[in-house]
Amino acid sequence: MTNNIQDPAALQEAIIRALKEVYDPEIPVDIYELGLIYHIEATPGGEVKILMTLTSAFCPAAQHLPDDVKKAVQSIPGVKNVEVEVTFDPPWDMSRMSENARIQLGLL
Repeated sequence: MTNNIQDPAALQEAIIRALKEVYDPEIPVDIYELGLIYHIEATPGGEVKILMTLTSAFCPAAQHLPDDVKKAVQSIPGVKNVEVEVTFDPPWDMSRMSENARIQLGLL
């Protein structure tokens, strides 16, 4: 599939849907709802940059989670290039989780 997604809102929605298919292996909630995604930047031409974090700098998934994110977003028709940057500034904490994630984890 080589169609470009010209509508920025549609591309953003497709990226979020893809990210919701990626899970931290130790927590049964997707990384988007966990609040691990800090920023998504996408162009209509298919260039995507994602700024994300991990629950901890010592997270066992640190080696593969960014690659999982890249693969998930690259699977979107029209996406040509995905750059994933991992940051720990600001550090992740539970306040970044969505209400849905808190419910799933029994925190509400």
